[in-house]
Formats: sequence, C-alpha cells, structure tokens
Amino acid sequence: MSKLRCLFQPTQTAAALLATAAVAFTTAASATELTVYTAVESDDLQKYAERFNAAHPEITINWVRDSTGVITARLLAEKDNPQADVVWGLAATSLLVLEEEGMLERYAPAGVENLDPKFIDAAYRDGEDPAWVGMDAWVAAICYNTIEGERQGVPMPTSWEDLTQPEFEGHVIMPNPNSSGTGYLDVASWLQLWGEDQGWDYMDRLHNNISRYTHSGSAPCSLAATGEAVVGVSFAFRGARLKSQGAPIEVIFPQEGLGWDMEAAAIVAGTAKQEAAQTLMDWAVSREANELYNEGYAVVAYPGVAQPIENYPADIGDRMIDADFQWAAVNRERVLAEWQRRFDGKTEQ
Repeated sequence: MSKLRCLFQPTQTAAALLATAAVAFTTAASATELTVYTAVESDDLQKYAERFNAAHPEITINWVRDSTGVITARLLAEKDNPQADVVWGLAATSLLVLEEEGMLERYAPAGVENLDPKFIDAAYRDGEDPAWVGMDAWVAAICYNTIEGERQGVPMPTSWEDLTQPEFEGHVIMPNPNSSGTGYLDVASWLQLWGEDQGWDYMDRLHNNISRYTHSGSAPCSLAATGEAVVGVSFAFRGARLKSQGAPIEVIFPQEGLGWDMEAAAIVAGTAKQEAAQTLMDWAVSREANELYNEGYAVVAYPGVAQPIENYPADIGDRMIDADFQWAAVNRERVLAEWQRRFDGKTEQ
C-alpha cells in the first residue's frame, strides 16, 4: 500500500475570502484527484479519510474543511465556477439550498435502497435519483460544567426554557447560526417547535443571558468542558466525547425536544470526475462507512447498524423533534437575516 501523507494548507477564494484547511491524502501519482468540501469535525475527518483511502487507493482526495456556514457560503459563491467535485458531511439543510440552486448532480449510490428513507432526498421516493443522501444525525444538547456551576451558583438546566431564567445571565454561550450549522439547527428547531412568534420571543429572552455567540458549533461545549463557560449550547456528540475523556460536564437533553440535522453527501453538478465522485458516494452509504459514523453518532442512516453511544440516552431517537428540513432550507436566508438583525452584537470576533 502506498504511503499516506497528510498536508494541511490554508486556502482562500477571492470572492468569499474564506480560510479553510485542506487535507490531501496522496497515493499513487496516477490516482484520480477529487476535491471534497466537508464540515465533518476535524478529529473525525482523518479517521474517515484514512478508511476510504485504504479501500480506494486509486483516488486522491483533497479535503477542504470548515464550519457548515462557511462551506455553504463558499459553495454558493462558487456557483458559476465550482471548485468542489463532491460535498461530503454537510448539513442536509445546506444541501437542500444547493439543490434549489441546481448545483447538485442526481445519483443513486449503490446500496442506497438499504438506508432509512428519511436519510434520502425525498425525490427518491417519487422514483427519481436522489440529489443527496444522509450519513448520520447530529442532535442538539446542552453542556453544563458541574464544578463551575456549583462554584458560581448556576443550577443544572433540564430544559431550553431554563436557560432564560435570571440565574443564567452571562453564563450561556451558543453558536452563531450564520457560521455554524449547529447554530442554525438550534434556531430553526426552536422556530418549528414553538412557532415563529414564540420562537423569536424565546430567543429574545435567551439573548439576555448569552455572554457571546461563537463561530463554531463545537466550541460552546469545549468551552464548558474547560470551565471557560458554565453552559454551552452545542451538540450531543461533542459533549458525550468530552465527558468520556473526563471533562467535568453533564450532557443535557432538554425535555421540550431535540432539534437535529443530518450530515449528508452529494456530487457537485458539472464535475469532470464523475466516476471517482460516484465511488465516494457508494462508499458513503455503505455499511462499513455507517459503522464508522456510529463511533461518534448514535443515529446513522443504515438501519440496524447503530449501537448505543456512551453518555447518550437510549431513547435518543424518540426525543428528536419532527424536523422539517425543507422548511429550514427554504427559510434559511430570511431566518439568518432576522437573527443577525436581532442578536449579532454579541458574536465573538
């Protein structure tokens, strides 16, 4: 087997001035090269990439990774001159936006019929090839630092509503939905859970207790784990992993219900690397790949694969709200603009 080489290099586009990190996994000189945009967590990306590289050494992948909002904005900015061949591990709500713009190539990966139907573009149920397929689901959660909470007199919350109470003032951080897929997941879920009037009212009250909005979806949980914040609105995977590593946090699954989104994959329309792109898509829906996803995510696209994850409730699927991804995609621009108008003043630099 050829030697694996990892190369981290920042990239920019003149149109969007978006800094990313590209991870190039090089095999043979004759390998087909794919450029793949992803928002997969960086500590998982190398693991996934190495497994695909071992299975398909004939394909070299240049991975370009950033947060969901940044990757989505970059793809839209490059609409008339696409730079990516495949999008892999981006929020389904973002892929629905790209699909609406005609930026995705329809393709039914080998074995797609084995997936849970809710993880496949709805067009597939109408007899069309799907524009995208899901990989796994990430779920909203709260990370609470037990040591700092006790020291500062901040109680452990059990609900979303708890975070609006006076004792939480200045102790809550959450992601900015304009840059973070987790942040948009939270906002879109609250608007669906309670309706728009009550949802915006909730966020107004929550804003009073927010110390700052981060650009990363995992940062609030990581900051809670180190004691730099008492409460971080983040996602379950990050909290469960940090708790397993010994961080003094509790991962809380609010009683009103859990917003969620799925990581998904798609071929970018117009790519000249169709065969290699389809190979990656075939692998992405395979049982092997889903077993890898299950190492961090309790809900995956392939039925029967998921095993219990440490620090997740056994009934995680029952707690997930009936998310309307189409609504979240169609209303994304409007919702983000309204959120920015109301709350952006507390966003970190």
